[in-house]
Amino acid sequence: MTIELIIFDLDGTLVDSCKDITQALNYCFKKRGIEGFSQEEVKKMVGEGVNRLIEKALQLRKLSLPVQDLIECFINYYKKHIADFSIVYPNVRETLEKLKGIKKAVISNKLTELSIKTLKTLGLLEYFDFIAGSDLFAERKPSPVPIIETIKRFNTSPDKTIIVGDSELDIKAGTLAGVKTVAVTYGYREKELLKNADFIIDKFSDLITIARTL
Repeated sequence: MTIELIIFDLDGTLVDSCKDITQALNYCFKKRGIEGFSQEEVKKMVGEGVNRLIEKALQLRKLSLPVQDLIECFINYYKKHIADFSIVYPNVRETLEKLKGIKKAVISNKLTELSIKTLKTLGLLEYFDFIAGSDLFAERKPSPVPIIETIKRFNTSPDKTIIVGDSELDIKAGTLAGVKTVAVTYGYREKELLKNADFIIDKFSDLITIARTL
């Protein structure tokens, strides 16, 4: 089997953006006199998109506030500060260079505009053939829909596709779509939540061996 397409998650997989997400969330909450969150708290809440992040944050503080106002505040602030502190994980650029012969896509539960801006600001955009956020498909991860639609877009098949991510959402989406799953351990989720992945790697560069073996 030859791998023709690799699908990547963004936050927690390619880039560590937790501090910027935390800053944006805390700006909007503190503006309303509400206690902010630590990065460790935010790591446990990210992954399902901005709507769910705000909902989870309100639940954690046992508050009931208009969600839409906070979402708009978060997006507006985050757009302006999208990579003040965000960094590319070790070995990501070098590994993407070595995988140049394979088509690559990013599927994130972040909005498409914010996903593209993050990649562009951090100098990674050029490595990808397609970027999709949570607003581009009818459903978002852990639904397999974004994976299935992206496979169709590249005119390939599930058995020639792999997905790389740091969470159980990526693993479930990939499994339901019938593709091999690769979980990275350095991201935002505990290793226990990654146990159902086909492959678990500690370094991004380990992906090269997997891509060449399959």
